Amino acid sequence: MIENLPPCPKCSCEYTYEMNALVVCPECGHEWVPSENDAPDEGASGERVIRDSVGNVLQDGDSVVVVKALKVKGSPSGIKAGTKVRGIRLVDGVDGHDIDCRIDGFGAMQLKSSVVKKA
Repeated sequence: MIENLPPCPKCSCEYTYEMNALVVCPECGHEWVPSENDAPDEGASGERVIRDSVGNVLQDGDSVVVVKALKVKGSPSGIKAGTKVRGIRLVDGVDGHDIDCRIDGFGAMQLKSSVVKKA
């Protein structure tokens, strides 16, 4: 059991609780896997570590799967859940869009790491 639970990364609620291996926020319902230091994710060399929706560490060139349907401006259909994306690049994007990729049928775009899972 973790002594001092971290606040929720989505809504900053201080009343988080532990449920099995996850930490849960009672206000917004967000669930996440706590890291060792639960500070902003940084590796041993000081570089930023980007994790997917279930906590796996992502690297350049990985393949990921979209875990929820996404709306795309100008497209009538959007991106369906389960779409596989190959050869991602990790970038410091705008508004949390930290994955640069090419999706078949849509072209180049940026995704948030919170909507993908490592394949």
